[in-house]
Amino acid sequence: MNPQHEQRGSLSVRLLIILGAILVLIFVVAYFFYSLQPTDVKNRGSEQIVEATKTFQFKIEKGEGVKGIASRLSQKNLIRSITAFKFYTIISGTAHRFQPGVYNVTNSMSIPEMVNTLTEKGKNETTIVIPEGSTIKDIEEIAIKSGILSPSSTIPKDPKLFEKEFPFLEKKTSLEGFLFPDTYRIPLDATGEEIIRRLLETFDRKVWPVLKEKDDWYDRLILSSILEREVITLEDRQIVAGIFLKRISIRMPIQADATISYAKCDGKYRGCDVISLVRGDISLPSLYNTYQRLGFPPTPIANPGQTAIKAAIEPQTTQYLYYLSAKTGETMFSRTLDEHNIKKAKYL
Repeated sequence: MNPQHEQRGSLSVRLLIILGAILVLIFVVAYFFYSLQPTDVKNRGSEQIVEATKTFQFKIEKGEGVKGIASRLSQKNLIRSITAFKFYTIISGTAHRFQPGVYNVTNSMSIPEMVNTLTEKGKNETTIVIPEGSTIKDIEEIAIKSGILSPSSTIPKDPKLFEKEFPFLEKKTSLEGFLFPDTYRIPLDATGEEIIRRLLETFDRKVWPVLKEKDDWYDRLILSSILEREVITLEDRQIVAGIFLKRISIRMPIQADATISYAKCDGKYRGCDVISLVRGDISLPSLYNTYQRLGFPPTPIANPGQTAIKAAIEPQTTQYLYYLSAKTGETMFSRTLDEHNIKKAKYL
């Protein structure tokens, strides 16, 4: 064979390889830049169609790597390619700059915009609302659903852990009643102990200065927790507080339905499907059965707000000995059992 022909053939093969490599490179680069586009842009033929922008809250856990972040973004259809996302973070030097926190991201963000957002300092706090009348177990569920605690986490429930910081917990057997219901800004990486401490600090600041003036302050706290679950308005709570204290003074059971509900629901009102009482519940064997036992239960049955605490501290003395909550939400008061039974038949 002619050496010139061999040389030309060899050059042709090399040229084809180079051209093939260039075409592959062009394809890879084109695909890479295509993958950087927002997911709300759809190419249909020669036409580009932009879909409606959707906003998502995206949380980066402490210590989470780029692989996990990219995978979750892809699952939410917020990026086109996991590989393109990872490669972009490498060439941009941002692979190790992701910050834990909660971010608002949209499907109209390109990968560079997404990475820029997720490598800035996130919202490292979240807002949780503790409703009045919540129990410790309710608060634990709220913390888990808000994303502060993992589903397998718990909050500490032993008062001894906090006795030195909060002397009012000395010799107490439960934190119930001391976790003040309010709106809180909590760090996303807060531990269960830190969450409890924040709530105790609020109780120490907002409630303790007033409550400690009463010699029987713990009974008043227990009373306020019952009022929180039994009646609504300050005026009604003050009257019912007076009724409970009168019943105790004449050695009559206070007969508060809410205390039995606490026992039936195992200290967790949220999602409890047996919270309402039935006839047989009044014989429930429990220290919280105030139909069978005299006086207050051993601990508060919820974490009361300031209105219920005020009612417990400032009860109203009346001639009433009975009350009931009508279907309308109104609280009905009676002086005698006969009068109470008549209203019970009429309004319940």
